[in-house]
Amino acid sequence: MNAIIIAAGSGKRVSENVKNLPKSLIKVNGKSIIDYQIKSLKQTGIEEIIIITGPHSEKFQLKNVHYVKDHNHNMHDILGSLMEAKEYFKNDIIILYSDIIFESKIIQQILESKRDISIAIDMNWEKMYEGRTEHPKDEAENVQLDITNNIIKIKKNIPNKNNDVGEFLGIMKLTSLGAKYFMEKYDELIKTHKGIFQQASSISKGYLTDMIQELIDNKKDIEPILISGKWCEIDTMQDLRRAEKIFSD
Repeated sequence: MNAIIIAAGSGKRVSENVKNLPKSLIKVNGKSIIDYQIKSLKQTGIEEIIIITGPHSEKFQLKNVHYVKDHNHNMHDILGSLMEAKEYFKNDIIILYSDIIFESKIIQQILESKRDISIAIDMNWEKMYEGRTEHPKDEAENVQLDITNNIIKIKKNIPNKNNDVGEFLGIMKLTSLGAKYFMEKYDELIKTHKGIFQQASSISKGYLTDMIQELIDNKKDIEPILISGKWCEIDTMQDLRRAEKIFSD
């Protein structure tokens, strides 16, 4: 099992003081976000860790990890950054956003999935947005489920009228077969797709959620992993202060 951390973004939204620092290197209680991630991954037995870097990649000084430099980070968004590491799409993999902190038990829940493609979802997400004025809940990457817990839709700002909407954590698991399908579908889209791609202006500006929706639209089975446990996203200074309280022990 490999883990790929998409860490090509900066922390400019969090604070001007860290605008030239990769977001994953922002410290929470004296330890960087990515250090929290690596610790949680290793606690579940994942040792092979690949980090996709962008600007200021020289600031990463982590040992015993593989680095992939996204030289084209200005030309694409998260999905394009991820595919810079497609040479690692050979084994089972966990894919992570680099601005989230989580307990290792959340990773363990995801690892228990036997399906080829699965994503982590928090159905109790709305309480995490109480008082979160700098990052309101209409910015959440939502996932809507049907009555049998099949994923219908993934995008921002889905109305939660029937308590059937959760939040995507930014963690995805692919078996080797799922990874092969994901990569082949992406390569096909890059060659053939024109114009708007799901919620993005183009395939090159696509997010991971756009690719997940594309797979759903193509009738690919994606398992929702309804997680329990502590986690948080760090996108603003308010988020950072909240994370320091949640992960204070």
